[in-house]
Amino acid sequence: MDVIAFALKTLRHRKGAFAGAFVALLCAAALVCACLMLLETGLRGTVAPERYAGAPAIVAADQYVRETVDKGDGETKTKAKPLSERAWLPEEFADRLRSTPGVTKVVTEVTFPFGAHTGHGWESAALTPFTLVEGRAPRGRREVVVDARAGLHVGADLRGYRVVGVTAQALPGQDTVFFATAEARRLAGRPGMVSAVGVFPGLARAPEGAVLYTGDERGRLEFLDAEQARVRLISMGGALAGTSLLVGVLVVVGTFALSIGQRQRELALLRAVAATPRQVRRLVGGETLLVGALAGVPGAAAGIGLGLALHAAFTALGAVPANLGAVVSPFPPLAALLATVGAAWVAARLSARRLARIRPVEALGEAALGGARVPWWRLVAGAVLLAGGTVLTLVLSGLDTEAAATPVTMLTPLVWTIAVAVLAPLLARVARLVPLRAAGASGFLAGRNVRAVPAALASVVVPLSLMVAMTCTILFSQTTMEHAAQEQADAGTRAGYVLPGASAEQVRRVPGVAAATPVLRTSIRVGLDRYAAQAVTYDPRTLDLGVADGSMDGFGEGSVALSRTAAGHLGLGPGDRVRLTLGDGTPAALTVAAVYTRGLGLGDVTLPYELVAGHVDDPSGSLLVSAPTLTRDALARAVPGSVVLERAQAMAVAAANPQVTFVALGLVIAFTAIAVVNTLVMATSGRARELAVLRLAGATRRQVRRMLALETLCAVLTGAVTGTAVAYVTLAAFGAGMTGSATPHVPPAAYGLVVAAAAVLALAATAVPARQAMRARPAEAVSPA
Repeated sequence: MDVIAFALKTLRHRKGAFAGAFVALLCAAALVCACLMLLETGLRGTVAPERYAGAPAIVAADQYVRETVDKGDGETKTKAKPLSERAWLPEEFADRLRSTPGVTKVVTEVTFPFGAHTGHGWESAALTPFTLVEGRAPRGRREVVVDARAGLHVGADLRGYRVVGVTAQALPGQDTVFFATAEARRLAGRPGMVSAVGVFPGLARAPEGAVLYTGDERGRLEFLDAEQARVRLISMGGALAGTSLLVGVLVVVGTFALSIGQRQRELALLRAVAATPRQVRRLVGGETLLVGALAGVPGAAAGIGLGLALHAAFTALGAVPANLGAVVSPFPPLAALLATVGAAWVAARLSARRLARIRPVEALGEAALGGARVPWWRLVAGAVLLAGGTVLTLVLSGLDTEAAATPVTMLTPLVWTIAVAVLAPLLARVARLVPLRAAGASGFLAGRNVRAVPAALASVVVPLSLMVAMTCTILFSQTTMEHAAQEQADAGTRAGYVLPGASAEQVRRVPGVAAATPVLRTSIRVGLDRYAAQAVTYDPRTLDLGVADGSMDGFGEGSVALSRTAAGHLGLGPGDRVRLTLGDGTPAALTVAAVYTRGLGLGDVTLPYELVAGHVDDPSGSLLVSAPTLTRDALARAVPGSVVLERAQAMAVAAANPQVTFVALGLVIAFTAIAVVNTLVMATSGRARELAVLRLAGATRRQVRRMLALETLCAVLTGAVTGTAVAYVTLAAFGAGMTGSATPHVPPAAYGLVVAAAAVLALAATAVPARQAMRARPAEAVSPA
């Protein structure tokens, strides 16, 4: 008989196992497909231009840091990394472009933040083009034109400027305000510079020292955050795709191993009636391919919807610009389908291999009694995986950058959990130490089951361990970082008040103000390596970096201070010279004045305020104010129009940024929770005959349900302890590398909630199918179908 036809006949009589395998494959394919969609969007996503859509060509400065690397044998390779701020172009390029043959019109523009709006000079309205529906163009210093979405009319006030015109158009992704040309240049703070030059009707190539942007490249220039979002998506999508694939494979392998384990008697009987080992393996493989096709195809299709939902969530959180559209192609669903079905096929074949190879009589005996010994290959594979987990843990403890540590942090608990899965029968034997007999007859029965069939307990412990380990690692790696950064920021900020966007000169004139330190946040690159940076006029009354080497005395022009982490990476110390690139691409050569310890809370690089102020997109920053004799209300009255935050408030606001990582990694947690429920439902449903025999022997429904609950609690306890141990080892290594402390920050309430959620899920997933299994009369359940 054809294998697929025979497989179809057998599947009809094993609906529970079929449903469990179907759910595992469907969810795994959906998760892997969604994460691969994020990766592909980062690699191939494009950004449509808005303001620059009406200009055929835009000339601007290079928005990348480039470095040429010698590959040997005379070959070189140029690598590029995006700048964190907008690079500006000398205005003389516009004059050169006007004299270029074939060019009929050149339009310059400046771009700068103006509150929640984006400010421009009116001359650049021709790039879109904008037209007036009301009023006139701005001419005076305090006049502006707003777009149609602003909801303002001529004569209205906008932050001290009078609205003299309203445009007929509005851009989808930005609120636009136009100023008179001279005022726009003043507000931009870049004399003699422009952010871009529009060229009509087009241009063959850019002049030397500039870059030509056409087509969708105009969108990448217009929305620099979109390019940075693409880089983040590549990093996050790659890490998530790898993590989800490994988690999916582990869950699918466990599900099919449990399914084959429940069929040992059936497969042994097939061997007893002369089925060859090859026929048994082909049967199992055929069934797996059939289930894989039925579940993998809709799962991969559902993954497209899940990927679009993830993209929408990231867009809502501001991590991805709205005009960076999700890329939908056949690659993610196809790769997800092949990966999950292939993992299931391999798992099913391996699980059935030993039963297919031994003699039929031995197969029947093993099906009745369960395996007495742990196979040698499990012991060897487990030892190898334990060694791999140890190596990854040691590597993680030496990583002190988030980009390097994040993928290893996700991989480490997975490798430890896979080792637990391979050695699960040994772990299940340890569960015999749980004193179940103290719970009466139900406890006696539960204890006997735990001792008699350790493989059954192991199949439940693995997904529980995975759920606890992954959830704790994901949640508490974030809390560990946030706690360490918060401690360093609190210790390093001596100012009593923080004023966002306030003028230092104005605040310093207020009686009672002892010191006012302006702070700008940006990032710089040393070579191609990126470091978070702050720019300050250093004053020990408002700021304490925790200097470990060197001195901040006389810190100013030509100086730079480095965190211990950055100094270690760069091999620099006080007195050394360092060449770096500011956020807008401006090179600088500075002398290291000091090395400090509070880089996690205050930034890895501290620069002079005067050096950075003209090289950031938003120069407003914040102001640290030391005013011991002034109350918050008194300072607010003295600086009208400014928001005055107490230090604790400012730190809390800074720490309240949404963590988009939780959205994506939450899917992995949800998938492991589904795996827990799925495994327990399969395991309980497969014991319908056993439960009927217990009832025929005199056990009441209540005793049977209590027995199952005790077994489940034993599995939860074992899984929680194992998962906690895996997570703690991972988090300790993560903390040692990232924060310098091997003690992770674990909020007790959050940890208790994780374990309680695992227990509730497990008990519910056991009770519901058990109630269903015991609906039939015991005699009917025991009799063969």
